Amino acid sequence: MKILLIEDEKQLTDALANIFKKEKYSVDIVADGAEGLEFALTGIYDIILLDVMLPTMDGFSVLKALRHKHIKTPVLMLTALNTVNDKITGLDLGADDYLPKPFSVPELLARIRALSRRKNDTLIQDNVLTFGDLSLDLKGYRLYTAKNSVKVSVKEFEIIRFLMEKPSFIATRDDMIAKIWGFDSELESNNIEVYISFLRKKLSYIGSDVNIVTVRGVGYQLEDACSKS
Repeated sequence: MKILLIEDEKQLTDALANIFKKEKYSVDIVADGAEGLEFALTGIYDIILLDVMLPTMDGFSVLKALRHKHIKTPVLMLTALNTVNDKITGLDLGADDYLPKPFSVPELLARIRALSRRKNDTLIQDNVLTFGDLSLDLKGYRLYTAKNSVKVSVKEFEIIRFLMEKPSFIATRDDMIAKIWGFDSELESNNIEVYISFLRKKLSYIGSDVNIVTVRGVGYQLEDACSKS
């Protein structure tokens, strides 16, 4: 899971960064509202954690701009502003949840898990992501069908999860590099081809009707052979 944390309290961001690392979540941290909006508009994040009181642009304005641009990424507001009116403002602007500070870490993680289950049109149930006849065990790093199963590496897992969560979306190589390796990565697109090749072999091995299709000059997309016939 890739999280965008827009928060200017360094002590809090450092603590959350360590917690998310232990949970095997990837996180980008931005301490400025306007810059946070730029990151959020990429649409590559699974969850956005958004403070309200931020430099240059407050969290409510960031949220309003996001929803105006039709970015549907789930947003969890994290803020010391915890009056009923503040909560109503955030929810009316399009926040998916609102967690007042100070908060407990177990509750934050539970809310993140709840939001991750709620997003997109793909079925996520009991820590399993499903598309067509293909299932991905989100805790066991295992791809399977009714016929067979196979373990996947961390990067293979992140790539196939990205594709399965947005099956109608054509993922560009730049999207995948930013999503999985980060904006500052110097990874070349040829490396993506290698992981895609590994995944195609594993999909064939488990006898799945789902395949990773190359959209020439654009990127990759999942295709379910059964839905085409």
